[in-house]
Amino acid sequence: MHRIIVIAAAGLSLAGCSSFSLDSFKSAPPPMPVQLDSSPPGADAVTSLGPGCKTPCTVSIPAPETNFSVTFNMPKFQPATVPVTVTRVPGDFTTPATTTLDPSPVFAELQPAGPPPRAAKKPIRKKKPKPAAAAAPAAAPDSAFPAPSAAAPAAAPSR
Repeated sequence: MHRIIVIAAAGLSLAGCSSFSLDSFKSAPPPMPVQLDSSPPGADAVTSLGPGCKTPCTVSIPAPETNFSVTFNMPKFQPATVPVTVTRVPGDFTTPATTTLDPSPVFAELQPAGPPPRAAKKPIRKKKPKPAAAAAPAAAPDSAFPAPSAAAPAAAPSR
């Protein structure tokens, strides 16, 4: 019976070791500061991870696992999006893991927006003239001008 208890205790201790991980001793990575700047200053900058601010500024983001982007918006300027590359170097027992961002600081030069596009004008269609009647209309009797056929003067007799 003594052997059964020793075997059971050894089995339970080995089962406990299999669920033991050194990751439980690691602390969560601290948030990373990201500097955001633009030309002209005062643009709204928003990261694809969520946080944003008005440039120039610094936002804290959780240590990113993958690349992200920052979008800059300002009235009367075209929006700009800057991709940010994340490089992670895993640490070991003697050195901590490091994360670097490229570019740092994140900078965007905003271009002035051009005039708004003009609405396409519809082509003006000219009305087609009505076909001429077979006979010219007679002049109105109260017209101050004679009818075109009467306008030709009669040939004067030659002397």
